[in-house]
Amino acid sequence: MSADARDRLAGLGVDLPGVSPPKGAYVPAVRSGRLVFVAGQIPLVDGELVAVGRVGAEVSPDRARELSRMCGLAALAAVDSVVGLEAVVQVVKVVGYVSSAEGFTGQAQVVDGASELFLAVFGEAGRHARSAVGVGILPLNSPVEIEIVVEVAGP
Repeated sequence: MSADARDRLAGLGVDLPGVSPPKGAYVPAVRSGRLVFVAGQIPLVDGELVAVGRVGAEVSPDRARELSRMCGLAALAAVDSVVGLEAVVQVVKVVGYVSSAEGFTGQAQVVDGASELFLAVFGEAGRHARSAVGVGILPLNSPVEIEIVVEVAGP
């Protein structure tokens, strides 16, 4: 079903980024049975954070939505490094963390950046359960962090 994932990415005009080296004692993704668990991804380019601050203060909601999409691409790169995108049967769960200024309540719209990417890449198999959580601060002062769980084909 997701054999078209790479074609859909190309159609969106995006390439998967390289997998960023972890900033701690963990790995980017782990397969357990038919599930791949992806560690939280923050918006990095060449290992450097592209934006810092809280959404609704230093970072606009629209920019945060773009950063969420960037995190989603990083999550797909992590999946690809473990099993290949072609193996994805279903995006099961997405958790989005949004570093939020006091009073900011648009976390769901920010995390939509990643959710809409998964729908565009996998079609119906990109529909997923989701949580969008507002937090006070994220690692390295990142505005957003996205983690996913995907089901893959095979044993």
